Amino acid sequence: MDAKCKTGLPVLGGVQPPRVRRVRWPTLVAGVAFLALLHLLVSPSVHPIYRSPALPLASSALLCPQEKSLAPEKNSELWNDLTALHATNDFLMRAVGQLSRAIQLPTETFDEMDRVGEDERWLTRAPFVDHLATAFPLVHASLELQKVNTYGLMYIWQGSDASLKPLLLMSHYDVVPVSSSSADKWTHPAYSGYFDGENIWGRGAWDDKAGIISKLLTIEVLLEKKFVPTRTVVLSFGFDEEAGGAQGAGHLAPALLERFGPDSFAMIMDEGGGSWEQFGGLFAFPSVAERGSANVKIEVQTPGGHSSVPPEHTSIGMLAALIVHFENNAPGASIEVDTPTFEGLQCLAAHAPDMPGLLKRAIQSARTNPVALKAVEAILLKDPIFRAIVGTTQAVDVISGGVKSNALPEQALAVVNHRIAIKSSVNATLTRDAELTRDLAARFNLSVTAFGELLTPVGAPSFGSLALTTIDTLEPAPISPSDAPPYRLLAGTIRATFHATRKDEEKEIFVAPSMMAGNTDTRFYWDLSQHIFRYDYSNVLGEGIGEVHTVDEHLRATSLVEMITFFTTLVLNADEAAL
Repeated sequence: MDAKCKTGLPVLGGVQPPRVRRVRWPTLVAGVAFLALLHLLVSPSVHPIYRSPALPLASSALLCPQEKSLAPEKNSELWNDLTALHATNDFLMRAVGQLSRAIQLPTETFDEMDRVGEDERWLTRAPFVDHLATAFPLVHASLELQKVNTYGLMYIWQGSDASLKPLLLMSHYDVVPVSSSSADKWTHPAYSGYFDGENIWGRGAWDDKAGIISKLLTIEVLLEKKFVPTRTVVLSFGFDEEAGGAQGAGHLAPALLERFGPDSFAMIMDEGGGSWEQFGGLFAFPSVAERGSANVKIEVQTPGGHSSVPPEHTSIGMLAALIVHFENNAPGASIEVDTPTFEGLQCLAAHAPDMPGLLKRAIQSARTNPVALKAVEAILLKDPIFRAIVGTTQAVDVISGGVKSNALPEQALAVVNHRIAIKSSVNATLTRDAELTRDLAARFNLSVTAFGELLTPVGAPSFGSLALTTIDTLEPAPISPSDAPPYRLLAGTIRATFHATRKDEEKEIFVAPSMMAGNTDTRFYWDLSQHIFRYDYSNVLGEGIGEVHTVDEHLRATSLVEMITFFTTLVLNADEAAL
């Protein structure tokens, strides 16, 4: 997943920071909601919602309809056989062995790597690609494999009916580096793939070699069972997602577009989402959208000189004032009713038994009652994580300036990272940044150029210059519809997998749309399908993953097997569905 913002715990349609030992968002919000609601109960005149007529409770079926558990029908005997096989210890050990060996082959991605063929650090991919060929012999004997930009892998399992749009399953096999300063802090060495009888340990155990192994082992076992697909299945594996995906997915997507054409896939599945317990209910959160992003460089240039006779403000001081101005004028946040986050909220209100009653009632009425929506915002936007998920964010992540303690800095620069709300745009974000600079630039007598446009009069005298430029930008992703057959098939598949793998579990699982806080390789695939989902059936009942992108990354072995059951069910369901 996105190197800058991992998709850890889904948080009412969003994401929590990656360390699973941290307090989860629902716990924080439950506390905030409880205090706010207690105050409202004591002083009902505080908010107009409590002076309004009683809000009606909408039915759960209308707020968040749930698909029935969807198990294959035409291939029911095969599916039953496979789910029974997955439940055996022999199969668990087979899956563990595959993931363990994959972890032992480091495939680290670093920032600012040169292109493939120009940077020797890409060569770590070759042993991993060679290993897959021997680890999954039937896949490599039966599927067409096209290598794109040397290390991008496109597998095509041709179906018998060429008129059906294919199913596309994505993953990436690169990992974030292991810092030399923390290598000795791992419980088991980072590239050992050690299995302690319960968990597989090592970098990539969850992100995202489990995705690679679960998909390939799914296909390998289906081939062993002589299954012949009706619908073509395509696997697309990138190798630099942790640095943005330009060399991997950035080349794979055009190759797929050239071969299959625009809007040619029935649905696309990539990493992300997951299943978690929230407010007493168990929810699966497939992501149907991603926020956009923009990295903006702010550069101040002023005359140099000896620091013994400084001006009132140096370039660094001016830049510091501008940064403070940005942070004191952060973008606002609101809850939009026509977004995946709001849909996820409504699902929680419909099916989470422990959500505070007044909050539940307000959410259930918020779509058509503006007063109720404001009440929901008044409670939920107090939480900084949730506020960040639904709004556009800004974070000053890089700063530099000056070269010598006795020389006035001629240049100072900062880089601001924005994550752009799903209903906003790159243009709106950049326009806001430009407007924020006007007053301060005038105060410091700086000419301003914002994204190629001169904002101050031509030829006007100035002490220095201020320039805003973009390093990279990405519009928010199109929202995949949650009322269309592909989403319904996914939701039914999630529920069928849960029932098949948790036969003794008393809980029910509910499926709710969500939105990624960061970005995945799907950013390159928008032209290939209107139905793109980010979900890998991880962490059901809080048992699945640990320590993503940090020391002691690990994955529970039973979670790996459940991922295989999920992808097996998805392939078989898609094979006999009308998509």
